[in-house]
Amino acid sequence: MTIDHPRAPDDARAPVETLFEGRWLSMRRRGRWEYVERNNEGGAVIIVAVTPNDNVLFVEQYRVSILANTIEMPAGLVGDLEAHDTEDAMDAARRELEEETGYRCGRLEFIHAGPSSSGMSTEMIAFVRAYDLEKVGHGGGDETENILVHEVPRAEAGAWLFARAAEGYSIDPKLFAGLWFIDHCADTGAPCN
Repeated sequence: MTIDHPRAPDDARAPVETLFEGRWLSMRRRGRWEYVERNNEGGAVIIVAVTPNDNVLFVEQYRVSILANTIEMPAGLVGDLEAHDTEDAMDAARRELEEETGYRCGRLEFIHAGPSSSGMSTEMIAFVRAYDLEKVGHGGGDETENILVHEVPRAEAGAWLFARAAEGYSIDPKLFAGLWFIDHCADTGAPCN
């Protein structure tokens, strides 16, 4: 959709006003709408990864924005590091998978991309499937992160996530989309359907 779409509100045509600009995020207003804009053009990537033992890879880390431990799939910003500022989603997926989980993948497949929170942010997230995983390190993230890796049997992943939620963890709802992609997007090279 564009601002010329018949259902676009009148203030979709209003000029954009910058309310705040930080290193990674900017707060904008257009008419009565306030939203956050990512300052990196590449958006973010979520890596859907299953080990050779049929375990789904999840990562646990404390998120200051919600003051809670979260369970997520390996993920990260595209082009967020100066040395990687020209990378695309596939390059970022390969880098983030190894950095966060200690697994290197033989190949990657793009699954789907869309908004992370279309009412609040311009951020777009790409789901990427990693194949042919090989353990090459400990993971845990870079020097600014403290990530714990969980390898959960695929058949138990949904129940495991709900059990973590019952313990007080914040569970990223996108994980359930990732689990759906594992079960429904065959390794055929064709688009997921």
